[in-house]
Amino acid sequence: MLEKIKAKIKANGGFVNAHSHLDRANTANSFTSKEKYMFLKEKWKLVDKIKKSSTKLDYEGRINNALHEQIAFGVKHVCSFIDLDTMVGSKAISAAYDVSNYNCFKGRISLTIATQTLKGVLEPEERNVLLMNIEKADIIGSLPGADKGRESEHLDFVMNLAKENNKRLHVHVDQLNTNREKETELLARKTIQWGMEDKVTAVHSISLACHPKHYRQEVYSMSRDAGLSFVACPSAWIDHPRREELAPIHNSITPVDELIENDLVVALGSDNIQDVYKPYCDGDMMFELRMLLEACKIYDEDELVKIATTNGKKVLGI
Repeated sequence: MLEKIKAKIKANGGFVNAHSHLDRANTANSFTSKEKYMFLKEKWKLVDKIKKSSTKLDYEGRINNALHEQIAFGVKHVCSFIDLDTMVGSKAISAAYDVSNYNCFKGRISLTIATQTLKGVLEPEERNVLLMNIEKADIIGSLPGADKGRESEHLDFVMNLAKENNKRLHVHVDQLNTNREKETELLARKTIQWGMEDKVTAVHSISLACHPKHYRQEVYSMSRDAGLSFVACPSAWIDHPRREELAPIHNSITPVDELIENDLVVALGSDNIQDVYKPYCDGDMMFELRMLLEACKIYDEDELVKIATTNGKKVLGI
């Protein structure tokens, strides 16, 4: 049955990896075992080690190699968030921009570049780095948690920036698998407030599954009004640590089955590839699709093909 799905995906143009971090791909060996076990927000700072030591040429080499690996997995389009802050400057995004225009990739794979602002967008120095490199990006990438306590202000800034530059917006939300997070709801509200319907994508939205059904349904309804789309990265969060919090029984994965039932567009991503976040993730999109269908019990082959191909193109604006 999997071979049949693979054939359908190939006939539909190949996989779309709608969320990755190719600038850090294959850097896991730069970190100790202890560092690999650290918590997400600690790793946000750990990757400064890569940013400091890497030259533009290093970045080009990593992104180039990662794209060749994606081609081998049958990927036709890939979106990579690229680090952009005062620590790395424009090295990574300039490298990604150059690689995206390599002749060897023409007709084989396309790279869509999104901004990864791990140090936020509200401090003047960080904001300036983003604004100076905005033309190299196809999509505005956002991480509201990087401006902790000012998430609403963060979203106002990136919504306005995306609108002014006529770019799509992809936002990391609800990553920590806890009912203390309600970032998907906030994102849907801000999308409507800024008139950005059908141009905003929520990446992850795992914590949605931690909430009671009536709340989830409210968010799904709001997301439909906002034209909000989603990207699920199944293997990226399957390792989330246990907690003693009380919540509905759920998998640590985007509730894709419910999103589909509510007529919301869901695409597929690999997230991190063999770096400090996911040392053993190899970017195989068939593995990600298999994990998604098993975790969310989605056996409709046509729906799975849409998630792997057509929906990915939609969220990338292809």
